[in-house]
Amino acid sequence: MTAPFFTPDPETTASSRIVDFARHAGLDGTDYTALHHWSVTDLEGFWRAVWDYFGIAADTPYQQVLAEEAMPGARWFSGATLNYAHHALRNLTDDGTAILALDETGSGYEVSGGRLHAQVASVAATLRDLGVGRGDRVVGYLPNTPHAIVAFLAAASLGAVWSVCGQDYAPKAAADRFAQLEPTVLVAADGYLFNGTTHDRRDAALELAQALPTLKATLLVNHVGLPWPDATYPSLVVPWEDASTRTEELTCTPVPFDHPLWVVFSSGTTGLPKGIVHGHGGVVLEHLKTLGLHSDLGPGDRLLWYTTTHWMMWNLVASTLLTGATTCTYDGSPAPFAKLDVLWELAAGHRVTVFGTSPQYLLGMAKFGIDPSGHDLSSVRVVGCTGSALPASAYPWVRDHVGEHVLLASISGGTDVVSGFAGSAPNTPVWAGELSAPHLGVALASYDAGGEPVVDQVGELVVTRPMPSMPLYFWNDPDGSRYCDAYFSSYPGVWRHGDWITVTGHGSVIVHGRSDSTLNRNGVRLGSADIHDVVERLPEITEALVIGAEEPDGGYWMPLFVVPAAGVTLDDALREQIEEAIRTGASPRHVPDEILEVPGIPHTRTGKKLEVPIKRLLQGAPVEQVVNPAAVDAPELIEFYARLGAERRDGSA
Repeated sequence: MTAPFFTPDPETTASSRIVDFARHAGLDGTDYTALHHWSVTDLEGFWRAVWDYFGIAADTPYQQVLAEEAMPGARWFSGATLNYAHHALRNLTDDGTAILALDETGSGYEVSGGRLHAQVASVAATLRDLGVGRGDRVVGYLPNTPHAIVAFLAAASLGAVWSVCGQDYAPKAAADRFAQLEPTVLVAADGYLFNGTTHDRRDAALELAQALPTLKATLLVNHVGLPWPDATYPSLVVPWEDASTRTEELTCTPVPFDHPLWVVFSSGTTGLPKGIVHGHGGVVLEHLKTLGLHSDLGPGDRLLWYTTTHWMMWNLVASTLLTGATTCTYDGSPAPFAKLDVLWELAAGHRVTVFGTSPQYLLGMAKFGIDPSGHDLSSVRVVGCTGSALPASAYPWVRDHVGEHVLLASISGGTDVVSGFAGSAPNTPVWAGELSAPHLGVALASYDAGGEPVVDQVGELVVTRPMPSMPLYFWNDPDGSRYCDAYFSSYPGVWRHGDWITVTGHGSVIVHGRSDSTLNRNGVRLGSADIHDVVERLPEITEALVIGAEEPDGGYWMPLFVVPAAGVTLDDALREQIEEAIRTGASPRHVPDEILEVPGIPHTRTGKKLEVPIKRLLQGAPVEQVVNPAAVDAPELIEFYARLGAERRDGSA
């Protein structure tokens, strides 16, 4: 067995919440494998223990932990009524810091627990006066600032349903999401910061409001100091200052365990984005488990995780409050030109304990020669990383430049469950390039084509038993057919997520990329992430995308698209260097047919490469059937790849 890259300190492990939880359940918390086995073989016992350990405050007690286990359709904690907002606010102290509002300039301000409670109470009263009640929808067009968390908690306290997206979305792209929900109230900001520029979104907010005919009111947030002009809105306009400064008592409406809390949307690369609905109780339990046990967050801790409001990580950032820890919001670029290491500076200055980011950020820091150790990062004990597979090369960089005491927790999950499937914990070792283990309560397996579990072989990521945060349903899917087709069409009764993974003999998980973009040359499969990892380590390459496209004549074309670093030209010597790196670092059978220089790689708004859409464009599918340009970070690149595919098919490439 390969030796772990990192082994947690026994004293740190012994004092962790996950070990304390295990003792509470009568188990040895130092043995994560045994703890996980119990958590998935005794679902009722495990989730009852989570409920008890975190002291879930139910207005009406539950009758049964798991009334129906079949997927889809599992019914959790039947009979219980509770409210997410109550749990988010109950552990805060009046003078303690609930939210740290930070931005790319390095400045910020604190929101105390007392102030947050008062603002939520005020906005909730305002929403109630505007006609918002249980089941109504409140939507936000907002950057990652405290305003978004306040508006969300206010809506949740009423039993209303929340949804939000960032202001880098064009009004039409935001309307594609929100119009499906028929919202009652829109909360919109005047603009946001990014890379030294203040982006004015006042006209965009008006355009969005006009595209939502069900609105009764729009709350206008003054975030970047741009005055709201007189304009004809389609409904009542309420300044945020008026909505959030009333003196009110907060009353949280008890709702059933599976009452809708929020709607998060798929990336929407084809057609309208799917609205995924999660419930109050499932989110409370799942996020307490993920943040409280796996990330070891509690009172006195601080989490800073770079995210936008339309990524599911924003939902986790907000849920930090459930644990009694301080959450940090951040408005701006993760690496602004003026100060590439500003996030590390903020983490040091504010004594952050859990720092969250993406593989691209860590690899970029290494490539640009940024050394975070110039800041005092002694308070950081966990660096969380998600969004795509974290290559093994990043692990020694974090150890050498952030701290050898730091647990590097690579996490894989999804918007679908608004949580993680696999990652690390204070009592798990870490292997470079691998996720330490499936998360507690996640019955994760790797299935072969015949639906049999395999170890040390590439297979489909499946979950064989239900999780409380699995979607209640998709919005506008009355018979559940779209929901079933999305997850249960391949293996009836078993959740298929759509990732290729390997479950190793020592219990870790390796993520190879999306299963519908896996490279399959002559029957030999390889995850695209394995190629990207090798190529993007080269200092001459900024980013890469490999595609395996089946052709009408039965052939298989596997091009590699690369974006060279500034000042670098893709010549024959560099091509040979790339081929040799793939041959020795990934697989000699997966050296690409061609290596092509491109102006850029398109991504979803949450940063994932558009592998499958680009593959389909190269195969000749029309743009309108493949991708919604409004859901792409660089829409102009879509036409580039469509032209490239057409030229190749015409024989002119």
